[in-house]
Amino acid sequence: MRRWLLFLMALVLLPVTALAEALTLYTVSSFAGADASAVAYVERLKAFEEETGVVISDNSASSDETWKTSILYDFAAGNEPDVLFFFAANADSAPILSRVVPISEINAAYPDLHLPENPTLTEADGLVYAIPVRPFWEGLFLNTDLFEQYGVEWPRTWDKLESAIARFNEVGIVPISVSLSDIPHYLAEMSLLVSSSPEDYAVRPASLEEVPQSWLDGMALIHRLYQLDAFAPNANATTEEMSSQLFRDKKAAMQIDGSWFANSLPRENMDTTIVMPMPAYAPDADPQAYLGGTSMGFYLTRKAWEDPQRRDAAVQLLSWLTNKDSMRVLGGMELQGALLESSFAMLENSASMNRPLQDDMNREARETWLLNCVPAVAEGTMTPEECWATVMALNAFE
Repeated sequence: MRRWLLFLMALVLLPVTALAEALTLYTVSSFAGADASAVAYVERLKAFEEETGVVISDNSASSDETWKTSILYDFAAGNEPDVLFFFAANADSAPILSRVVPISEINAAYPDLHLPENPTLTEADGLVYAIPVRPFWEGLFLNTDLFEQYGVEWPRTWDKLESAIARFNEVGIVPISVSLSDIPHYLAEMSLLVSSSPEDYAVRPASLEEVPQSWLDGMALIHRLYQLDAFAPNANATTEEMSSQLFRDKKAAMQIDGSWFANSLPRENMDTTIVMPMPAYAPDADPQAYLGGTSMGFYLTRKAWEDPQRRDAAVQLLSWLTNKDSMRVLGGMELQGALLESSFAMLENSASMNRPLQDDMNREARETWLLNCVPAVAEGTMTPEECWATVMALNAFE
């Protein structure tokens, strides 16, 4: 309530012309497509328009490598939006930091707003530039009704996972839905995670010689799964949207994905869907390990900040999109039933949460690893050693 009152007071203090005229603010986010918060995001923007008279021009799209690249190109060309929802505290955010405003600088000029500075999003320069509204987590999703129908045990061990793959192949069900050519991120990350000790997974090597053997083993594991026919025959030529639809349509038994995928599932599927840690492959891997953290947040761009006609309204929009009401509807946790219970059970093991490896890679190395290496290693046309030699030659973690 206090924050809402402060927001209204701030609006009263703004110059009348700043909001009364047909001012347009430009926004970009990943709240689009199958994201469960896409509609809520549009509604929050519309409510801001009705409250202030400011017009919002939004150009949001689903998050993938193409979307990330387009954002960076827009910044490089001087076409960045006023308010942006984007990745933070990783290699993706580094190129835009000179063009966005630290939260501390905004708070110094607008102390009544008390915008939060989340320490988990601290950048290399010690400053926080983004305000998060949702955490994320990644694990192994199961269509439990398919497991029950075909008498398959849940894959809590690696042996049971391979048994499940064999059984689902027998009955014509795709064992694990994935696109190796479009978004193989979750498979790549999880294969390394279940092949590594917690210490090995946390390494960020400076050279090829420092790459742990378990990382090679993780890439080899992708090839093993490919040879076991764990994926659909067209896995190297399909899209993430199509492969995910296999799981939603109960034509695939499992999928490695994240909390955003959980929210895209039909409500009627949530009682027959669970998420769990992918079973450990290596003896020293943590059997409860999963991926998670806070990777994205709202930014105010320097372009809006330095425009006297737009600055006040842009700051108020940033505050609006990160207040409690927005966090409630944009938080991405609109789950229920077995899916909700299983996600809580996985997240209870907070000590087993791991930061995704790709978040610490530069863009060129990450795209090479995921889009070039993964499909080639899966098919056997590239070895794990060749993969990591290629990636590390790009100074992946510098």
